[in-house]
Amino acid sequence: MRKFRKLLLPFAWLYGWIVWLRNKCFDWGWLSSKKYDFPVVCVGNLSVGGTGKSPMIEYLVSLLGDNNDLATLSRGYKRKTTGFYLLKGDETAAQVGDEPLQFKIKYPQLSVAVCENRQEGIAHLRKMHPRPEVILLDDAFQHRRVNPGGSILLTAYGSLYADDVMLPAGNLREPVSGAQRAQIVVVSKCPIDISDKEKQHIQHQLQLRPFQSLYFSTIRYADFLTNGQQKLRLEDLDEFCLVTGIAKPGPLLNYLDNNNVGFVHRKFPDHHHFTEKEIKELKKETFILTTEKDFMRLKDKISLEKLYYLPIRQEILGEQKAFDQEVVNLVENLK
Repeated sequence: MRKFRKLLLPFAWLYGWIVWLRNKCFDWGWLSSKKYDFPVVCVGNLSVGGTGKSPMIEYLVSLLGDNNDLATLSRGYKRKTTGFYLLKGDETAAQVGDEPLQFKIKYPQLSVAVCENRQEGIAHLRKMHPRPEVILLDDAFQHRRVNPGGSILLTAYGSLYADDVMLPAGNLREPVSGAQRAQIVVVSKCPIDISDKEKQHIQHQLQLRPFQSLYFSTIRYADFLTNGQQKLRLEDLDEFCLVTGIAKPGPLLNYLDNNNVGFVHRKFPDHHHFTEKEIKELKKETFILTTEKDFMRLKDKISLEKLYYLPIRQEILGEQKAFDQEVVNLVENLK
C-alpha cells in the first residue's frame, strides 16, 4: 500500500500547490476571511482524522464552561441534514453527526450546533438569547473563511504532520506551512511515560515559531464501561466483540491487549454509517464494546443491554496548569 501511495506523489505535489495557493490568497486578502470581536477558538489538525479533536473539545468545555456561556460548532460530518441545526439531544447521529451528538448528550446545557458554513453557523448562534460568549470550532482549521481568534492544532504521536505528505500520497489536508496559523500545538495520544528527550526531539521536528506553544497529551481510559445507564468493569468481561469506526483504533487495541482481555475486532471506516446488513450481523453478538463516538451511531439500533463503550478523556502531560492558563488567557484577551 505504501509503495502504491508513493506513485501518487505527483498528484500530492499538485494538490499541495493548489491548497498552498488558496491559503496564500486568504493570507494576502484576495479571499475574504471574517474575524470576530468575541472569542472564537478553533480546534483542528492538518491530517485526515485520528488526532483526538473530540476529546480536546470536551477538555475545553470542562475548562471554560464554568465561567463562560459556551457553544460548539461542527460541520456534522456525514450527517444527512444540511444547513444550520441546533441540537436538542434527542437526534440520531445520522441527523446531526456522531461527535456533535456526543457533546450534547455529555453536556446537556451546552449549545451544540452543526453547519457546514461556519460563518453562517456563528451568525445563527449569536442570535440566540442568551447568546454564547465563546464559540469552539470543531475541525475547522481548513475553513479559512472564518479567521478565529485562536487555534489549537493537534498532531498525533507517531504520525506527526512534519513526517507526512499531502493527499493522496499521504494524509495531509494542507501543507505543513499551515501549522503557522496555530497559537498552540498539541502532540496528542502520547505514551504516558514519554521522556523529556523524546519531547525535545519532537519539538525539533515540528520547528515551531517563537510565538507558538507546544504541549503533549495522552488519552486516559476510564476504569469502567457504560451504556449511559449502567456501568461494568472491563475485567469482568468474557470474550467480546470490539466494534470501531474511527480513523486510528490502535491506541484502544493496545489498551485492551495490555489488560489481557479477549476480543474479536470488527473494524469499520471513520464515521461509518452501519448498514442494515451490518446491524443484523452485530445483533448476533453476545456483547459489544465500542468507542463513545461509535456508540452514538449504534445506540438506537442495538439493545443497550449488550452495547457498551469505554469513556476516554484528554490529559495534558506535565504542564496542565500552564496549558489551562494559556487557554484561559487566550479567551479572556479576545473578549
